[in-house]
Amino acid sequence: MVLKKKKEIQVDAFLLDQQQLEKLQRFSKAQEQNLASLLLHCAQLSNGIQQIQCIKQIMPLISKMDQNSACDPMVKACLDILGETYFALGVKNPLKKVLASSLNGLPEQFMTLAIQSFVSCLKEELKTTDIYLYRKVLDNLASCMEDFSLGRASIKNLFEEVLQFLQKSLLDIQEENRQNHGNRIVQTQLMHDLLIAIKVSMMLVQKLQENIQGNLWRHESFVWQSMCSLLKSSTNFLMDETLLQTVQTTSGLAVILFTKAMYEPVEELPSLVSDLLLGSMKHTGVPAWFVSSCGILCTGELPDSVLLFLCHGALAMLEWKNGSMGENGEKLLLDIVSVLLSLSSELKESSMATSLSRIFAIWTSSALAALVSGSPDLKVKLNGNSDIIGKLLEYIYTHWEHPLDAVRHQTKLIFKNLLQIHRTTITGSNEKSDPFFAKLIKHLLSLEWHVKGKYASLGCLVECVGTENILQLDKTIPVQILDVMNDQSLAPYASDLLETMFTNHKTHFTLSFQETTWINQWHDIWVSPLLVILCEGNHDQTTYIIDYYLPKLLKCSPDSLSYMIRILQASADANLGSRSTRGALGALMACLRTARAHGHLELSNIMSNGLVSTECIKQGLVHQHNQVCIDALGLLCETHRSTEIVSMEEMQLIQFFITYNLNSQSPSVRQQICSLLRKLFCRIQESSQVLYKLQQNKTNQELLENSTEKHPLGILQQYKDFMSSVCDRLFEALFPGSSHPTRFSALSILGSIAEIFYVPKGQAQVFQLNQEINSARVQTLIQCFASTFEEVKVLAFGLLMKLRDVAFNLQDSEDLDLLFQAAMDLSTSTKPYDCVTASYLLNFLVHHKELHHICLGKWVEHNPQMDESTSVSTVEKNTLTVIKLLLVNVEEEIFQAKKSLLQAAASFPMYGRVHCITGALQQLPLNNLTLIAEWKEMVARLILMSYKLSAVVSPVVQSSSPEGLIPMDSDSESTGRLQMILHEIQPQDTNDYFMQAKTLKEHCKVESEKLADHRPLENICTEMRGKERQTCDVTAQMVLVCCWRSMKEVSLLLGTLCKLLPSQAAPEPSGGLITVEQVKNIGEYFKHHLLQSRHRGAFELAYAGFVQLTGMLSRCNNESLHKMPEQWLSSVLEEIKSCDPSSTLCATRRSAGIPFYIQALLASEPKKSKTDLLKMTMEELMSLAAPANESSSVIPQVHALNILRALFRDTHLGENIMPYVADGIQAAILGFMSPVWAVRNSSTLLFSALITRIFGVKRGKDENSKKNRMTGREFFSRFPSLYPFLLKQLEVVTNTLNSEAEELKIHPSLFLLLLILGRLYPSPMDGTYSALSMAPFVPFIIRCGHSPVYRSREMSGRALVPFVMVNEVPRTVQSLLEGLPDSTSPCIRQNNIHGTLLQAQSLFGDQSCLS
Repeated sequence: MVLKKKKEIQVDAFLLDQQQLEKLQRFSKAQEQNLASLLLHCAQLSNGIQQIQCIKQIMPLISKMDQNSACDPMVKACLDILGETYFALGVKNPLKKVLASSLNGLPEQFMTLAIQSFVSCLKEELKTTDIYLYRKVLDNLASCMEDFSLGRASIKNLFEEVLQFLQKSLLDIQEENRQNHGNRIVQTQLMHDLLIAIKVSMMLVQKLQENIQGNLWRHESFVWQSMCSLLKSSTNFLMDETLLQTVQTTSGLAVILFTKAMYEPVEELPSLVSDLLLGSMKHTGVPAWFVSSCGILCTGELPDSVLLFLCHGALAMLEWKNGSMGENGEKLLLDIVSVLLSLSSELKESSMATSLSRIFAIWTSSALAALVSGSPDLKVKLNGNSDIIGKLLEYIYTHWEHPLDAVRHQTKLIFKNLLQIHRTTITGSNEKSDPFFAKLIKHLLSLEWHVKGKYASLGCLVECVGTENILQLDKTIPVQILDVMNDQSLAPYASDLLETMFTNHKTHFTLSFQETTWINQWHDIWVSPLLVILCEGNHDQTTYIIDYYLPKLLKCSPDSLSYMIRILQASADANLGSRSTRGALGALMACLRTARAHGHLELSNIMSNGLVSTECIKQGLVHQHNQVCIDALGLLCETHRSTEIVSMEEMQLIQFFITYNLNSQSPSVRQQICSLLRKLFCRIQESSQVLYKLQQNKTNQELLENSTEKHPLGILQQYKDFMSSVCDRLFEALFPGSSHPTRFSALSILGSIAEIFYVPKGQAQVFQLNQEINSARVQTLIQCFASTFEEVKVLAFGLLMKLRDVAFNLQDSEDLDLLFQAAMDLSTSTKPYDCVTASYLLNFLVHHKELHHICLGKWVEHNPQMDESTSVSTVEKNTLTVIKLLLVNVEEEIFQAKKSLLQAAASFPMYGRVHCITGALQQLPLNNLTLIAEWKEMVARLILMSYKLSAVVSPVVQSSSPEGLIPMDSDSESTGRLQMILHEIQPQDTNDYFMQAKTLKEHCKVESEKLADHRPLENICTEMRGKERQTCDVTAQMVLVCCWRSMKEVSLLLGTLCKLLPSQAAPEPSGGLITVEQVKNIGEYFKHHLLQSRHRGAFELAYAGFVQLTGMLSRCNNESLHKMPEQWLSSVLEEIKSCDPSSTLCATRRSAGIPFYIQALLASEPKKSKTDLLKMTMEELMSLAAPANESSSVIPQVHALNILRALFRDTHLGENIMPYVADGIQAAILGFMSPVWAVRNSSTLLFSALITRIFGVKRGKDENSKKNRMTGREFFSRFPSLYPFLLKQLEVVTNTLNSEAEELKIHPSLFLLLLILGRLYPSPMDGTYSALSMAPFVPFIIRCGHSPVYRSREMSGRALVPFVMVNEVPRTVQSLLEGLPDSTSPCIRQNNIHGTLLQAQSLFGDQSCLS
């Protein structure tokens, strides 16, 4: 049962201007409906859906008119208005399509009139000169050409004008884009307009080809000149790498299409395209018009991306079917694939790699089409055993585990098409015994099951050769695949393969055997192993099998369910399962749940048949294995139909379940319980609506009364009683002191009930939570705010907000006053979670209409203007006042903190107040505030307060030793250290505590006296009043907590102000609440603190605020704000590079906040843009990370390595960072050889991040697990530059090992090199088509086995395996053993012997080699 929200279709109504309305009124008749009166009525409707109904009546009305009506001025006027309306409507408005489809049915006699009207409207459209309005015209042209005969006829009549407009629009948009360089938002909009313009030009050429062909052959004609101009523009766009990739791709299509339309003779076109792609263009035979339009493509070498887009154009725009291009076409097909294969080793950037895989898939489809009528020669060249197919298979094997989903999907498609291509080339012979298929199956089956590509490929092969053939090779394959399903990353692939296999197998059986005797054999192969695992398998494996495999099996063979129930029922009593296994009872519950959810069984049927008893389900509901409980609950809650009536037995079982399972300790189990009960409540709600309708419908009611079914009212009453008892049970569970799991479950379920049984006006509802609420229950929910778990506070707050009207009615003013007082006290507590409680309390109370009069009046002076303005919402008024109150308090506290930070930390830490302010701002509806002036002033005060608070606390978090600022003893060393820190941070405190180090006792005594003087601060924490010794033991920690939390809250507040408040694009006052200048200052504040803070808590959370700011800047139209991230990035990189001695950047603590600062700036760049900032930053950092010459400082190198580590770990950058991985590995390995410890340390951290980035997050404890590994071919095809680098480094390493005199001199990077090489593994799929040979590595790795370090010898053994081809293993082992010294040797080195034997063992130990 899937819960879907019903979407409401929004249709914007059209409006006519006064002149059009008057024209219609002149022609309309009151007594009878004519066309004018119908249109007038339509225009007066305000609802778009009603207008659609009205427009659909136009055609029947026109078709009733007689022949003479064509001369009627009323018809002409109406058609004019319809034309104007059509062109005025937006392209996505459904009205436009409805109008077009209606006008497609226009009778013949009115066609000329209609075309005249549309032509005049189109003429007006084409006069548009504003570049930013071109898009509307282009959209209208596209709409006219799409299935709209009238529109197409109008464009035919104005063909030259349309062509001229398109030519002009392409040039104008290109020029405008050039002038707006740097303004990303405007440029992106212009590029999308450009894309539409190119697409419309292509549509024009494709749909109105006869117009072109007729005019073209007069080479001086206007049409010819325009086509040349379009071709030239498209060529320029294709070559322009600053444009979006989609624009370049489409331009590639356009170039081929326009050339195809203009080129003669057509037979020569494939040769021309071949010459373009291969760079062998000779100007002698090429027409002059082509050279003048596309000269840039004919001269010099084309960039890789341009070649790719031209290949795409040729494949998509030329006709490959029916052999229409002859031999030249076949040659072009083979040339394209050779160009694509050469590009596959060059294009590594993620968007290009995706495009390449898609174009390969298009090529295979084109090849299939060409083969059908192709020459025998082509069939030989595309046979499975040919070179081309071999290289394509190599491409598939290196890309089937690519990190990008799109590439993996296309790889599967390519493989599927290759199999079809081979089948086409061998038509007539037996496919099942074909050697190419047999070899593929053998290779695939010899692969390890952790290779994801294996599953999809085997699935494709099953469709070719059938499951039976594969099972003959190995009958245990189904069991092997089921065993793999304990890994979630493999489970979906495994279940898809199993589905393909058992479906194919079933089809084979049904065709081969007439009777159903085969079903037992089918069950033995596909169902029996499943049941064994369900009973005895581990938790993960059974869960994934139930989620992925079982539904597919039941869908294929619903009849197998009775077989499963019979087998499991027989052993259910004996095999009840345990904490770790489900047993037969658990397996039965899982099968029943899945079958019911997918509509294969009715619960009432199996319970009445006695197949499953109530006791059996009860046993499942309280089973010691969590998942069995969940499956039993799922059996009751999940149904195929969401309106199925819930029976009395089900309700009783649910109550039984809730009694025992609310306190589940597992978070995932709690989530599943809440989700399943939500489905049950939705069923109750939806089935109750059906019952209400039945109740209203008298005839149905009578039928029901006569039948044996229960009366609707009786069922509704049962529902009401059930829901009421569930709520009682849930509220009972929220007693004070109840455990967190119980509270979480009860509040989540109550939240679902409140949401599902929400009462819209005029609708009967079976149950209302409001009616179950009393003052004690409101109090219970408010007490949940005091929980130390924030998720409980969130749930309680959400529930109270849904019930707030009832909740406030049940609270008297005294309670409210107490709550408000408590919130204000908690906001200044020294316990960090108290301020979170205060924030939720205040956010709840601001919704109370009388809050101002009851509580706030005592605290803040009354503003009479607010009462006068009735349009101001309660929430806005109250929030403004609460923030004002908190702000006044925090300003006073900051003033006090300037006198003594220690006292502030112990008595009134200021972060709580700021947290409450941020919380209040975040729940305000910021798009429609009324008190603009007050909010502007408030924002300015908040920003100023933030700066003041930061100035007081920042010296602590920016000191070089934030954790130990306050001395705990009086020896001279500590005194000196403190003086140094104080000199460095220059704190704002005026008390002499910081100015001279004292002994502990003196210090405490002075503090106690001071606190005695300050009587107003009565809520001083008890520790301060208690034993003096104990007080000061936590002082350093208290000061630090106060400071970093204050910095955190200031950062989040400023981030919220920037993100939520609309920024003024113009300098003059407007609706925005924050000025450009304020945003710039906030940016400078973040920059200062991220680059200066040394405490991780402070800079990590400053990053959270700064990301909100940079995200806002990237979307901002103001150019000065828009360019700020770029300027900040350049300046910080410049500062790092300069290594100025006066720089305050922190070189220790992994560069502290600098990596966060750069991460936030790069995160602001849109993911789908050209990522220029990322490219610029990575190039700078890579040059800094390279080993510097000895004279220069190493600090820039350390910073660069630390920043690179952060960027490679950043998930936001995704695949955009992958092209820099190879350079990162080189920097890390070279940095590891530095004599400076700081560089080696940072290089180690970077190397670790890169290994995770390349091979994925390690999920198991097994060091040698093949999950986080890849084949040698795949590794070097993805990072080709690492091949020569690693080889060279390995050579250097082995040279140091071999020198006899210095045997114990170990090269620093030996371990790193072996670590990478050891992560590779050999594959039976490694063919002979790869340009990179693995052989050169072998001698060096063998020599690494002579290392004096045991771990290095062990790793060299593992690293050798992927580099030895399968057929080379015996020879390599033989040469290793021959290299062992004999007993008479004068110098026997035990390390060498050990290393050699380990390598031989590794080669033999690898199963894939032995196979």
